[in-house]
Amino acid sequence: MGGYEQFVIKYGTIPAEIGMGEDLFTLLTNMFLHGGWGHLLGNMLFLWIFADNIEAIVGNANFIAFYILGGVIAALAHVFLNIDSSIPAVGASGAISAVMGSYLVMFPKSRIKMIFILLFRRPFYIPAFLFLGFWFIQQLIPGMCAINPLEEQKAGVAWWAHIGGFIFGVIAGYIARQSYFTEIDNETHLA
Repeated sequence: MGGYEQFVIKYGTIPAEIGMGEDLFTLLTNMFLHGGWGHLLGNMLFLWIFADNIEAIVGNANFIAFYILGGVIAALAHVFLNIDSSIPAVGASGAISAVMGSYLVMFPKSRIKMIFILLFRRPFYIPAFLFLGFWFIQQLIPGMCAINPLEEQKAGVAWWAHIGGFIFGVIAGYIARQSYFTEIDNETHLA
């Protein structure tokens, strides 16, 4: 086993260990590790698209607290639905899913710029609620399929971290919308 693999086992969230009350610090450390460059770059792309508008509304300190809490809650959702697993989970996807859930509630009418070079010659925009709703369904369907107590969990995507983070983000976004938006505006934000 290489050095990185040992590092992941030490600092990644292992559901069976969390279930026994061990290594609780990994609920925080896991979100700063990634399974490779593609995982890291994908997470950073979604963070870049969705986080800045939320941070501008709630402020830097509140955003950092929200992001970290979203990541911890996402990891707990994964642990809860995979309690016997000894496979470490890593990545910021759960925290970023919280950002996306919050964005859905705070900026539902924003338009997301889509670029499909092969199919379309120019960018087009779709409403945030359609983009994020479709993304959530893409997480929910495999997440529901992954709940099978007769089948041993395999390494792969922590669907329930994404789902748990997103649901937390929707709730936090609703609270932020009530706190920071004095009236519902129809202003369009471009992501």
